[in-house]
Amino acid sequence: MKRKSWAEARRRAAPAPPALKRTRGAAPRAAAAEGQRRQLLPGGPEICVRIADRLYFAILCQKPKSGAANTHYFCIDDELVYENFYADFGPLNLAMVYRYCCKLNKKLKSFSLTRKKIIHYTGLDQKKQANAAFLIGSYAIIYLRESPEDVYRLILAGSVSYLPFRDASFGTCSFHLTLLDCFHAINKALQYGFLDFSTFDVNEYEHYERAENGDFNWIIPNKFIAFSGPHSRSKIENGYPHHAPEAYFPYFRQHKVTTIIRLNKKLYDAKRFTDAGFEHFDLFFADGSTPSDTIVKTFLNICENAEGVIAVHCKAGLGRTGTLIACYIMKHYRMTAAETIAWIRINRPGSVIGPQQHFLMDKQAELWTEGDIFRAKLKGNHKIAVTRILSGVDDISINNTRNRRSIQKDIELYSDDDETNCLTQGDKLRALKSSRQAKAPAASPLSWFLAMLVSTLCSIVIWWIICGSLLPSLLFCLDGLRT
Repeated sequence: MKRKSWAEARRRAAPAPPALKRTRGAAPRAAAAEGQRRQLLPGGPEICVRIADRLYFAILCQKPKSGAANTHYFCIDDELVYENFYADFGPLNLAMVYRYCCKLNKKLKSFSLTRKKIIHYTGLDQKKQANAAFLIGSYAIIYLRESPEDVYRLILAGSVSYLPFRDASFGTCSFHLTLLDCFHAINKALQYGFLDFSTFDVNEYEHYERAENGDFNWIIPNKFIAFSGPHSRSKIENGYPHHAPEAYFPYFRQHKVTTIIRLNKKLYDAKRFTDAGFEHFDLFFADGSTPSDTIVKTFLNICENAEGVIAVHCKAGLGRTGTLIACYIMKHYRMTAAETIAWIRINRPGSVIGPQQHFLMDKQAELWTEGDIFRAKLKGNHKIAVTRILSGVDDISINNTRNRRSIQKDIELYSDDDETNCLTQGDKLRALKSSRQAKAPAASPLSWFLAMLVSTLCSIVIWWIICGSLLPSLLFCLDGLRT
């Protein structure tokens, strides 16, 4: 039987945007309703869509004039900016979604803006348009309880098209992630309890995602952490700060991490985790590649039997890590491959790369079936020790000797030397992430001089008031300049 292409599989699996049924009698009413949602404002906007009573989304040719009596414009295009690896440009991460929602809630509740329309506008940059639409669409789903399909239909009013998001690999894009995929991901994250802004700590998120602070993110609260691979000792290599296993112990213990799964070559001794009371498993496969069925099944078994939180890493904690966590989400929450990729990238940008995207599309139906069987067994009160593998394959047990031999055979297909002796995709992604985060505005000589001048003038005024004489002031200033 000829294997279906990933594009065809995706068309069959992913929900399509709902079509508006229009009869001859209903057409004028539908056109009138769309006309109310889509308005042209003074100042020349391309499109303006009403999201809620006072909330609008607009695409403008130029920056609108401020001070309108009944309208308040705001733009986040240069405030919330995606940090790309290569040609990827979104979606914006969870911290940015949170900050946007806080900003918008504050505007909608502001007494001074009570009688004004709130218009979130974006410019003609198509990448920024997609991210702006993602933010206001996410807000509508989270706070206005709109459905993903309704939000998607709204922002497409006026036949506007948005660029699909792409992965963080270098080269031609072969997999498109749409706004609708992202909206479904946000909606299902709310449904399954992955997303709760009432308990979300934005400062913690932004702190620990930085390379120098550990480079890790929660994917599912109280279940999965994705993190960059530890090193034998803490050091900086090629501009990227490596962390020893011990650097993670305090946070992992505090948040009930019990299990570590390593997917890349051995850069540290696993005993350092096991001696500290953590379980540790090795499921190696090559950087940028896809896992074998044996590795997927074993990973799922480990996660289904873990007592606490599971922390998963490869080299950069993006490709291989995101792929296997996605398999778990697809099996246990029946999310589509595209929705799962979207959710993981919203939490940890750059995750799931190249062929890994098509791999997840191909695995979707199988993982959904396995999940249905798993849940049926739970409903029947059967004691689950391990997951039953489909297609006539024997059960896999984590401690089974035959299984260990099978895993070892799969691992032998790849060589640690492949990652040791060359610069891999993970190395490049880590270096890019570290270099972009390390950029900080340096103080210019002019700004330093102005600061000194202000400080000196303040000193003169204070001494003049206290001493009533100019001499002490001059002496103080000279001493300050000398210092």
